[in-house]
Amino acid sequence: MDYQPVVVKSHPRPAATKHSPESRYWRQFKYPVFVKEYAPVTSIHFAPSKPHRYAVTAATRVQIYAPRTQKVTKTISRFKDVARSGCIRADGKLVVAGDDSGLVQVFDINSRAILRTLDSHKQPVHVTNFSALDSTQVISCSDDTTVKLWDVPSQAAIHTFSDHTDYVRSGQVSPSSPHVIITGSYDSTVKLFDARSGKCEMTMGKKERGLNAPVEQVLMFPSGTAAVSSSGPILRVWDIVAGGRCTRALSNHQKTITALTFNTTASRLLTGGLDQMVKVYDVSNYKVVHTMRYPAPLLCLAVSPDETHIAAGMSDGTLSVRRRQPKASEGHPSDLPFSAEALRSGAYESFLGNTGVIGHGTVKSKTKSKPLGDVDEFRIATKRARRLKDYDKFLKSFQYSAALDSVLRKQVPPTTTFSLIQELIHRDGLRSALAGRDDVLLEPILHLLIKHATDPRFGETACDVAIFLIDMYSSVLGQSPLMDSLFLRLRKKVAAEIRFQQELIKTKGALDMIFASAALSTPVAEPTTS
Repeated sequence: MDYQPVVVKSHPRPAATKHSPESRYWRQFKYPVFVKEYAPVTSIHFAPSKPHRYAVTAATRVQIYAPRTQKVTKTISRFKDVARSGCIRADGKLVVAGDDSGLVQVFDINSRAILRTLDSHKQPVHVTNFSALDSTQVISCSDDTTVKLWDVPSQAAIHTFSDHTDYVRSGQVSPSSPHVIITGSYDSTVKLFDARSGKCEMTMGKKERGLNAPVEQVLMFPSGTAAVSSSGPILRVWDIVAGGRCTRALSNHQKTITALTFNTTASRLLTGGLDQMVKVYDVSNYKVVHTMRYPAPLLCLAVSPDETHIAAGMSDGTLSVRRRQPKASEGHPSDLPFSAEALRSGAYESFLGNTGVIGHGTVKSKTKSKPLGDVDEFRIATKRARRLKDYDKFLKSFQYSAALDSVLRKQVPPTTTFSLIQELIHRDGLRSALAGRDDVLLEPILHLLIKHATDPRFGETACDVAIFLIDMYSSVLGQSPLMDSLFLRLRKKVAAEIRFQQELIKTKGALDMIFASAALSTPVAEPTTS
């Protein structure tokens, strides 16, 4: 029977000392670039088509930035007043924007020429968007309480919706239907319009308790069956299929939420607010999975379609762009081990292991695989003998004291040291490994116990070793000042840990009493009788 090496037990790290995979992903967005504008940045929009240029609206201009260099490639400044809501069409060729004079203008992104001027609103236009499914239609929302759906080629308003009673500061055409429009207004309502009937089909927010704050932002899910809106610091989720029922009301911001956006797959919702915080929600349970802090209150937020950039506009005129360096394997299906390309290239051998192969066998190597043997030859792979560690060699020859000395070095991790000590206890060889030592050979053992006696991973094993040492060397205590000082330090360390555990028990008992009294004082609703 072959010798079985010592199994080094792995101990999981405490949850508080490591980041979750979700947090590690969002922490990859770093290398922030800060650009100072002359006025607050009120809108950021990434082009859906590559190279995903983004439009930044501030003051009386819309600037087009290149994502690779973070430099301005185009500047559109042909506005009579403050520009609002610059939005790039899906093909990346046109830009639409409104302004405080009530104009809606469509520009050629390359020549910056004005292609269409839509003049019908009487007050500032804060929202302009291209329809995701019909590139010839534009939606505009104005402070004159109207929402218009425009036909760009004819410069005519297809429909005008005037059901709101206050400023309309947010709106969007449904990603799943070019006829459905969702809007949010300062009248504290979210409305759903249908261009086919020309009417408001649904009003959300009237009957919701506490929904008196203006609706700052509204965002519809790609499926078109649900939407989210922000009113003050409250984020609400609406079930459109269920008639506009509010299914969630979340309050994780301290101030007004001013920006809403999804990631590419709409599995994460990002919210930005005047409290200078960005919260990332998992839409499956609406729990906050990550938080980002910014130096000023946020007004707008956007994530690039390839999820390599997060851009945020702030009230002090700062544009912040965080970048993530994607891995080389991202977005390439051929890199997966179970893809068709991998199977054709011979990667299926990794699933077979080292079993025998009948026929033209191949050997995996860094060079090109070559056929070996005849057609009917049966090939069996050979196994390499594992090299033993030094402590395994000593254990194999029953040199317990030498095995213990080999793991008391500084470069050996404590998991290996205590795994070997546990193996010595199982072999009933710990006493012989500790016997016959002078103060020089006992010093590293005592240092190990002092360092790890209070570690929950190794405390029990350290106590067993300490009991053996006290039993074996108590008769010679007082003869070596070094040993006396080390034993005294070990005693103080254990005493301090005992006092700490006693305080924890007292605190736990006090908390249990508080929770029990709170549970008793909570009134229980009596069943009603019909």
